[in-house]
Amino acid sequence: MSGRLIAVVGPSGVGKDSVIAGLVAARPDWQVVRRAITRPADDGAETHRPMTDAQFDAAAERGAFCLWWPAHGLRYGIPAETLDAVRAGKTRIANLSRAVLPEAARAFPAMVVLHVTASAPVLARRLAARGRETEAQIARRLDRADHPLPDLPASVQVVELRNDGALDDSVARALALLQPESA
Repeated sequence: MSGRLIAVVGPSGVGKDSVIAGLVAARPDWQVVRRAITRPADDGAETHRPMTDAQFDAAAERGAFCLWWPAHGLRYGIPAETLDAVRAGKTRIANLSRAVLPEAARAFPAMVVLHVTASAPVLARRLAARGRETEAQIARRLDRADHPLPDLPASVQVVELRNDGALDDSVARALALLQPESA
């Protein structure tokens, strides 16, 4: 049995973490990758492994990450154990940056990209509701929302998920896209 990484990508505010939570609730055998992030644990965002810049540098130096990248003034790392789990036949789900997908495809040949999108008004409303960014930061995030995915190898499956409506509907569509043999 071969494992895979489900790389969930999309603009800020699109609902990636909510979709991921719904997928894992429906498929407990699919585990979420707990990312290391250089931000405090109590910031109201996702559950992650908080690190200082110095801790992150040290972890990267000793090979603790199979993948890492900078974004929005922070650094994000995927634990090396994720690669071991996928090689052992497990499915792992990770919230990734679109920019790191080519590197992720090299590390995880059995990767599926779940590209989550939503309309600009929905994104703006969700970003404002979470209360983490200023109006200027929200405007910058909205400007980047339509950036296309980078070129990926033909072996990487990309599935598109529009997440404008009810979360339960989006999760059901995502499950159908990610496990077509069950549909």
